[in-house]
Formats: sequence, C-alpha cells, structure tokens
Amino acid sequence: MKKTLYIFRNSLLLCAFMTTMSTALRSQEDPSSSSDYVSQLIAAEEEYYHIITIPVPENILLEVGGVATMPDGRVAVSTRRGEIWMIENAESYIRNGKPHFTLFAEGLHEPLGCAYKDGALYVAQRGELTKLKDTDGDNKADVYQTIYSWPISGHYHEYSFGPTIAPDGSFFVTGNVAFGDEEWWRGESREPMRGWTMHIFEDGRMEPWATGMRSPCGHGLIDGEFFYTDNQGDWIGSGGIWHVKKGSFTGHPAGLVWTDKINNSPVKLTQDQLYGLIDPRKERNDKGNYIKPENIQEEKGIVFADLKSTFPEVQSPAVWLPHGVLGISNSQIIQDKTSGGFGPFDGQLFVGDQGQSKIMRVVLEKVNGEYQGVAFDFKQGFQSGVLRMDWMHDGSMFVGMTNRGWGSAGTKDEGIQRLLWTGKMPFEMKNVKAMPDGFEIEFTKPVDPKTFLSTASLEAKSFVYKYHPVYGSPPVNSEALKIKGVKVSEDGLKVRIAVSNLRKKYVHELHLDNVKAKDGSALIHETAYYTLNDIPEGASLAANELSKFAPAKAVKASAPKTTPSTVAKSTTAATNTSAAKVDVAEANKLLQKHTCIACHNASKKLVGPSFKDIAKRKYSNEKIVDLIYKPNPKNWPDYPTEMAAMPQVPRADALKIAAYINSLK
Repeated sequence: MKKTLYIFRNSLLLCAFMTTMSTALRSQEDPSSSSDYVSQLIAAEEEYYHIITIPVPENILLEVGGVATMPDGRVAVSTRRGEIWMIENAESYIRNGKPHFTLFAEGLHEPLGCAYKDGALYVAQRGELTKLKDTDGDNKADVYQTIYSWPISGHYHEYSFGPTIAPDGSFFVTGNVAFGDEEWWRGESREPMRGWTMHIFEDGRMEPWATGMRSPCGHGLIDGEFFYTDNQGDWIGSGGIWHVKKGSFTGHPAGLVWTDKINNSPVKLTQDQLYGLIDPRKERNDKGNYIKPENIQEEKGIVFADLKSTFPEVQSPAVWLPHGVLGISNSQIIQDKTSGGFGPFDGQLFVGDQGQSKIMRVVLEKVNGEYQGVAFDFKQGFQSGVLRMDWMHDGSMFVGMTNRGWGSAGTKDEGIQRLLWTGKMPFEMKNVKAMPDGFEIEFTKPVDPKTFLSTASLEAKSFVYKYHPVYGSPPVNSEALKIKGVKVSEDGLKVRIAVSNLRKKYVHELHLDNVKAKDGSALIHETAYYTLNDIPEGASLAANELSKFAPAKAVKASAPKTTPSTVAKSTTAATNTSAAKVDVAEANKLLQKHTCIACHNASKKLVGPSFKDIAKRKYSNEKIVDLIYKPNPKNWPDYPTEMAAMPQVPRADALKIAAYINSLK
C-alpha cells in the first residue's frame, strides 16, 4: 500500500509539468512531417506514463548492457565498454540531489546482462558467466570468479546475453550466432553453444537447454519458466517471445550443427534433417559466388508451427511481435509485480525494443497446455535504444539504453531513464483472451456501447509469416475476419467478439476505430495482435446474444492507428502519383499504415535513411517501389539493420509513398 501511495504523491507533483509537456509536444507538431503521428502518440502516452532522464556525469559513457536493482536501492549498470557502475539516489534525485556513480568493476568483455543474487552480481561476458563480489566493503568488486566459460570464435556478432536467475538459483544464458564470411547474411554457429540456451549452475556445471536462437537479446522468467525474445532475420520471420522448454528448437538452424556433437544434448533434431525438408537455398551464380536468398512473392511458404508434426522439438513463438509495428530489435522482458504501482497492468509483461526505442505490453495465457497471447504498443519516445529494464523499489521502471552499431529511433547514443505512472487511468485494451468462437477484450474503463455498435468500429484480419532462409518475412496468407457479432458486458469492461474463421497458428489483428469510454476517453492504442496457437474449448455465444453491425473493410496493414482523433485525416486523394503536387496528409497515413515510420523520418536518420536522403538519390517513383518490394542493403552500407522486403504494400500505395519521397527533393 505504501508503494502505491508513494507513486501517487509523485504523480501529483508531476501533474502540472505533464500538462505543460503534452502541450509543448502538440504545439511543435508539423502536419507535413512523417513524424507527426509519433509526436502525437508520445504526447498522448506521456499524460499517463512519464519519462524522466537521469543525469550521467560527462566523463561516463553509459552504453547499457544490463541493469539490476539492488536490495538497498542502488542500481547496478553493466556497460558495453566492460564496466559496472553502481548508481545511488537513482529513485529520489529530484528531491535529494543528483545520483552518485561509483565504478564497481571494469575490464569485462561486453557484458550484456546483469543480475543480483546472495550479495553478488553475475554478468554474462562474451565467453563466460562471471560472479563479482565486494568482500571488503569499499563498493568495488575484488572477486572476479568464472562460474562457467564457453568458446568464442571472435566474430563481432557473438554476443552473450544474461544471466536470468531461475527459482532454484541456477542461471540461463543465451548465445548469439555469428554470420558467414561470403554469406554475410547467414547465421552460423562457429563454436559450441552459439545459438543455444545454456542452463548453468553455481558449481560450474552446464547443461545444454535448447537451440534455435538467432539473436536472443531479451530474457524473462515468467511464473518460474524461461522465455526469450528474438529479432527478425534469416529464418526468423518477425520478432517474438518464445517459451523455452528443455529440448526445444525455436527456429534458427545454426545451432543444430552441435546436436549430435555435444554431450547431453536434449535436442535430437539435426541440421541435415531440417534441410532435408526445407531448402536452405545455398546457391551459387555462374561466377561461383553465393546468391543471397530473397523472398519469393508468389510462394505460399511453410509455417514454422506446422513443422511440429514432423519434428516434435519445434517450439513456435508464444507471441509474435509484428516487425516494424511492435519493434524491430526486441529486447528485455520484465513482468509487472508492483501490485498496482505501475498502473492497471499488474502481472503483465513489458518488452523493450532497441531499434524503435520503445516498450510494448504483452499478456500471456495457456491454452491446451501451451502459451499464447496478445501484444500491444505501450510507450515510445526513449532517448536511445531500449535494451534493459528493471523495477525500482518505488514501482517505477528503470530503462537502460544503447544504439552503437545498431541504430535506433532515439537519437542519443546511450543513457538511462525512468518511466513512472502518473496515477491517471488510461483508456486501453487491458487484455484480449481467446474464446472458442473469437475473442474477449477487457478494457481499463467501461466502454461506451454506442461507439462500439453504432458504426463499423472493428476491423480485423489474420496473417502469418513464412519460415524460410530469407531475412524476415512479409505478413502472408492474410484474410479478413468474418465478424458474426459482439456482446458488451453489463459493466462495459468486457466485449466478446464472435468470429467464424479463426485460424490456428496465425496472428489475429484487432483494430478498434473510434471506440470511446463512457467518460469520453479515446483509446491510446487501438490495435491488438493476438497469436492464436490453439483455440480453447468451451461454449460459444448463441446467436441471440450477439449484437450485429456491418464490419468495416479489413485492415490491410500491420500498423496500428493509435490516436485517430489526433492524426490529420486527408480529405482528398492523390489521383496522379507522378504529379508535382503530392497529398502529404494521405502520404503520412500510408507511411503509418505500412510501418515506414518505424525506421524512417522525413529529415532525420533513424534506423534507416531519411526520406530526404533517399530523394537525393534521384530514383524514379517506380524504382523506389521496386526497392520497397526488394531492398538492396548494398545501397546503404552505413546502416547496420537490413530492410526486409515488403511485397504486401499495394502498388498504388507504394507509388504514392514514392511520389511523397521524391517531393522532398
């Protein structure tokens, strides 16, 4: 109770500042800018969740790799430069002065994780799990103990992540893959345990746990079970959250080269067995050079979850995080255990994203023994790439950031910030649950039934990703959901949606257009993405229980429209994409709809080049469309994140986007 009251008192102190901040952000909006949507969304979110930047001394470069809140309130921060800093007064510096930084350890090899247990810190360096302890009380580590080490080849991409501490005190650590020399796009496991999850014990024992990881940056322990996030790339159609059972195979085949070579491997599937079913497309041209695999647009493709009937080890994501919508480089997973101190989402998951500098929200449920669930957008606007989060003792969230070598929407190279709930209740979809005949949406406030039923307020579709050796996958096999009707609960907090064409193993996108709460509040985030691995048993709604309405045209993009009341709406359509005059408002809507603004800005470099920089290349509109459908990373060698092919963008929309880009010359 004290924790919740403490947060609320802070909220009252911040209210005047928050109002000023929101007004300032709105007043700076440029309706012709492609970042207009993002600016308005940040302003809307800031009213409920406020970012505070923690000042860092000028002589410290805090490229955060790991964070851990200590029992005494200090925060341990590991950096990519091999240091660990202890931060005092990180919670209360607004009242009690600036935070104080003490160098606790140094000389480590890029520790991308940090955890506290029994008076010691544990970090995963590139090649070992290390225990650090201060035995003489001078606030500096004097014991550096190797718990377990593993081989590395020296490739730059062989990051190691963790540890996550299991309920029995053991540790989970994951290893990134390297990439090929000539086949620079293909993940490789050059040394044992690359692309694997390792289960390590305090006495130095290690048991191989699972494989299939590509870039398993984020960990999380949920109800005692280990989960991780991966990033879109070769064989990984989009980012997502995987439940990692012992012996499971989660998708990337690089680590399979060791299943019959390492002791006690719980995974029996070999790379040759997988490639016997799916062509890895290791092809050469007439000069003998390898050909980079590209998406075959007319190919239906294989769904990864469908392989489980052939290979029992297969473990598909519990939740897909659609690429470009809910992140591009998914990171840390943390579970809200603040008992309401962080708002109405107790027990839910928060997932960081390094590339988009934001945090998403996820709710899991078990259906027929397997995890699945829903994902929402939550909070944008962090100053750099969100890599690590942890809870402070006051219920706020501590966020550590970096973007060196990786790029991010946040323009700073590094830093630490705190995220606080202001005490105001946002109007959000609190949860979405699967039902035998559709879904049940739960809201944080009672919904106004008139806004749900008087217009075609629900747009919905399902889609899936290909499992192939190509870098990422566009959403494929898209189908509009056939809505039979809805039922609003008497208290207005829940809405049942009956659907006649649910599809197992597909992502189901639900978009609520202009739905309001009874108090007039608009939804902050209007789109939910539910990964339906299985359909629960139970009773369906009877026809006479359903209210009917004419459903709107299906959503054709994976991007959410989160603040329709504040986003400029076009009143005229561009009829000639070659014309000098471009309908900027319509172009901005298309940039949002097709997730272009996830990586691009009109004038600033983000994850990808600015639209103005693209315009300087003097491509024709048709050439830009070709590059949307089939990007060429060699055109932009200074950008580390490869753009995925986007054949799902209708050609008419792509031409309007191209015309807008070229209008910026």
